[in-house]
Amino acid sequence: MNDFIDVGSAPACEDCAQVGSPDYHDRARRECRAYINQLRRMFGEEPEGAHLAVRSNPHDFGAYLSVTCTYDETYPASVDYAFRCESEGPDEWDEQARQELAEERR
Repeated sequence: MNDFIDVGSAPACEDCAQVGSPDYHDRARRECRAYINQLRRMFGEEPEGAHLAVRSNPHDFGAYLSVTCTYDETYPASVDYAFRCESEGPDEWDEQARQELAEERR
């Protein structure tokens, strides 16, 4: 059975795009892609049954974007991967993510 866990839109201690700001969707999409790339650098590619993706979620002020990890309970490694992304994710952007975000702002 498939389920997912929301792992956020950026590392826990970093500023991130705010819903309602004029450039929200562009900035949030860039941050989510950079976050997925950083999670993959930290934990490796997703195992069978797991998948990192950007998800749109309804909100009173419009939709917001976040990174989710879908997992399949029949694949224990996918469950472990998803919960590891959620509980052991980074507090800050790594250097490669900072460069990725800086390049996309140009």
